[in-house]
Amino acid sequence: MTAARFDAVAFAGGGNRCYWQGGFWEALNAVHPQSPALVVGVSAGAFQACFSLIGEGPRVRRIVIDACSTIEKELVWGEVLKGRSPFIVGGLYRDLLTDIFGELELAALKAAPEVLIQLTHPPRYFPPLLAAYAAIGAYQIEKVWMGAAHSRAGRHVGLFPSWVSTHEAETPADLVAALMGTAAVPPFMPVGTVNGRPALDGGLVDNPPVDRIAQVEAGGGRTLVLTTRAGRAMAEVENRTVARPSVPILTSRFAVTDGAAIRAAYELGLQDGEAFAKGLG
Repeated sequence: MTAARFDAVAFAGGGNRCYWQGGFWEALNAVHPQSPALVVGVSAGAFQACFSLIGEGPRVRRIVIDACSTIEKELVWGEVLKGRSPFIVGGLYRDLLTDIFGELELAALKAAPEVLIQLTHPPRYFPPLLAAYAAIGAYQIEKVWMGAAHSRAGRHVGLFPSWVSTHEAETPADLVAALMGTAAVPPFMPVGTVNGRPALDGGLVDNPPVDRIAQVEAGGGRTLVLTTRAGRAMAEVENRTVARPSVPILTSRFAVTDGAAIRAAYELGLQDGEAFAKGLG
């Protein structure tokens, strides 16, 4: 029987699949309230962690699902003529983050458990776009060879991580920049800029993000990893519990036209979180 309280929690990336994490976290906390000393998130998982810890889940999902019911196209080719990506998800995501996180929400995050938003950076001599595509290519190879239940593909091409703490963000704009940076997967999402450096998806070097929670585990703390892939078992680690969807989540990671799939991912998270909570001591 697993302990009911966790000292650190990791939110993996996965685009729209991450709405499962929001449902899981709500269901778990309804039975066993959590107050971890540390939370680490990458990509859309970092977004889920931030709004879930301050109780903004219902508002976020209402905005997202309502918007997805009105959007008809995910590609706008006219954007190419303006020098921008034809995928509109990047601009919509930035607008959503700006809408959700104001001064009040930032203050709430500073009062909540610390969230480390994990970023990936290319070496200074490596153009960010080239680094992103190289890391994505390395991931595809890694997935074939190892199943990629836990990926470090970006490290093979020289990328390295850094972290932005929600307790240290000075303005909502700083928080938005970090959340955009950790989700940067060209051409869907633009390359981010954080503290003057180009930033790419945090999951390119460590997804689920376990490097920082490993320090907690080594000290005897119990950790929870919320991955978004069903059926892919990670290596067992002492003091670590891994939770995953009970069935595959059927949604495109960057879709902006399928609100029903996002709602289904959240509802599956509620079901899985409730079942998980019942099994805790």
